Amino acid sequence: MISCGVVLSCTILYVPHTIDKIVFFILDPHNHHLFIPSPQRKQKRTTMRFHSTVALTHAFSLSAAFSFLPKSLSRSHKPTSRHAQSTFSLLSTSTDSTMTSPVIVSNFIESTNTNYERLHKAFELQFWGTKMNLSGPQYSVDELTRTKAEMEAFLADESKLAKTREFLKEVHEDSPHHKTLKMFERTFGCYIMESEEAKALRAECTKIEGRLDNARSMMTLGAMMPSGEFVEMSSVGLRNKVRVDPDEHVRKACFEGLTKIGDFVCENGFVDLVKARNKMAKKLGYLDFYDYKVTNAEGFGKVELFEILDTLEKGTRPIMENARKIFAEEKGGPSALEPWNQSFLMAGDVTRRMNPYFPFQKSVEQWGKSFAAMNISYKGANMDLDLLDRKGKYSNGFCHWPQPAWVKSDGSWQPSTTHFTSLADPSAVGSGYTALNTLMHEAGHAAHFSNIEMPSPLFAQERSPTSVAYAELQSMFLDSLVGDADWMAKYAVSKEGETIPWDLIADKIKATHPYKVFALRGMIAVPYFEKALYEMDEDDVTAESIKALADRIEKDIQGGLSARPLLSVPHILSDEASCYYHGYVLAEMGVHQTREFFLKRDGYIADNPNVGPTLASAYWKPGNSEPFLSLVENLTGAPLTGDAWVNELKQSVDEVLKEEKVKYEAKVTDCAESEAGEEINLDMRIRIVDGDEVLADTEKDGSFLATCKTFEKYVEERFAKKD
Repeated sequence: MISCGVVLSCTILYVPHTIDKIVFFILDPHNHHLFIPSPQRKQKRTTMRFHSTVALTHAFSLSAAFSFLPKSLSRSHKPTSRHAQSTFSLLSTSTDSTMTSPVIVSNFIESTNTNYERLHKAFELQFWGTKMNLSGPQYSVDELTRTKAEMEAFLADESKLAKTREFLKEVHEDSPHHKTLKMFERTFGCYIMESEEAKALRAECTKIEGRLDNARSMMTLGAMMPSGEFVEMSSVGLRNKVRVDPDEHVRKACFEGLTKIGDFVCENGFVDLVKARNKMAKKLGYLDFYDYKVTNAEGFGKVELFEILDTLEKGTRPIMENARKIFAEEKGGPSALEPWNQSFLMAGDVTRRMNPYFPFQKSVEQWGKSFAAMNISYKGANMDLDLLDRKGKYSNGFCHWPQPAWVKSDGSWQPSTTHFTSLADPSAVGSGYTALNTLMHEAGHAAHFSNIEMPSPLFAQERSPTSVAYAELQSMFLDSLVGDADWMAKYAVSKEGETIPWDLIADKIKATHPYKVFALRGMIAVPYFEKALYEMDEDDVTAESIKALADRIEKDIQGGLSARPLLSVPHILSDEASCYYHGYVLAEMGVHQTREFFLKRDGYIADNPNVGPTLASAYWKPGNSEPFLSLVENLTGAPLTGDAWVNELKQSVDEVLKEEKVKYEAKVTDCAESEAGEEINLDMRIRIVDGDEVLADTEKDGSFLATCKTFEKYVEERFAKKD
């Protein structure tokens, strides 16, 4: 309520032709209540809640009004015709004031939300259409470039930032609008470029990236086999062969095929892209492009980031060096460390033996059952899954949201629409295990972004200022379950219904646990490469120097050339994903800390019905309104560190075997006692597609499990000859 001593001003609005009544009201801007004194008995008043000028007009059918507001309403409601507007002060204590009406703030927020939603959707539909190589004439690189430019121009509108800051000065921190305006301020600040030259360079980057991406998608990729035959394969197919093929000559040929990606991108625009990105970032006052990206995404700069990563790098270097020495001794000498041998000798045989227990055609069903058991809901979302590899398709799995989830101004819920993809070849050994990992990962992203309950779509979009580490923590936490013995005891089941035996899980632990540090080192190699790349002098940035730098970083960070060459990592090419990989490292730290929290609190993670609600309330609901580091600390009760991760690396094989066997046996007993056949409800419509073709649809098939059966039948029929 407004006290009698508040400074007020009165505005008379003249409405042409219909002046028949004048109503006197007082508006409290902090809680949006309207107080209307009764003309008969002034001590009485009517109170009404309102949210917009439309609601106000409909509520009172006013022809004219005396408005008593803290600070003048006249500035916000200027006349649009010849009819005059008179403003005069009331009360002897009155002073001049300029507070904006809450209605004006509401309208600004509503307009920003709906316009951003429209532009976001237009760009994301183009992104999906071009990356999936869809046949529709509406999809093109030119349209992708145009829609992206329109969306970013909207976010880079300086007048919106100025209005936002003006409103923030006047809106009380307790107002429901304050948090949304703060998000607008952060988001617009990430995109506004005061330098015209920087804007031009940004546009140039987009054009170069579009041409490079188009050329990369059309690249003929594959391996020259020992027989002399060139076999065309995607990067995922080549990597899979390097991991599991028993013929060393084939593995080497596939590795060499992967190295061709670096040659290709460096000759098709990547050099120019690196230069343009760096020029743009430096024009904006950043150290370089990496500093620009990490500052916008994480809220702290490159220097602080690498202080964190350096601690992890130095702390695990001795572990890596010792592991490489032991690996060579156990696996037959220095040749075991060749990039085409290391991953196969570490787990290739175990991967082949595990293959029957991860049938690709069952992967969607197992993912759904696992998430449902953890009480994960998608809150009415729609999802398109494009899972199968094909020529011309983007060479990396991803998950995007053409429709962000958010709570509209009228309180209604807008569910998300999700597009996610993988590159599976069901005929390849290990494809089922890879597909399930990808499903758990990308569906983890989808669960996160489907559960953001904030009053703007800008809280639920994956670009800056959304933290990379925050986004990846959710997906990586959920895909980590695939490696747990108790999870495999229930979900690693052959087509014939046989559960994976403990002895095979034990062999996997023995083969991989001593060398888990290799994965950590491979992960941190990417940010160290991009850091060094964008720190190069412009004159030194050439195709040859970039390729030499990639080799040098691999040898320094990983101890030798990597089975996944750095220049084959698709993230480094894409604007959204470049200088992004550090997020996986920070997220992995968060994964281990979050796992430790659940294990201490509940004793288990797989099939724990408390996991979904806990993640939804602590991590998902706030969206990007809270810093990543704060979210982790708020849930786990401790600041983010790498301690839980490093402690796991230091565990002996015997300790891990003992812990995992107990979990495995308990889950086997639990499965034997529980009833099967329960329907799965993820609260989501799912369409499984292959490019333009719809393979299965829960709306058509009637249920999640029925859709899984339709997909299973399709895969078995299509790939029968390859099995």
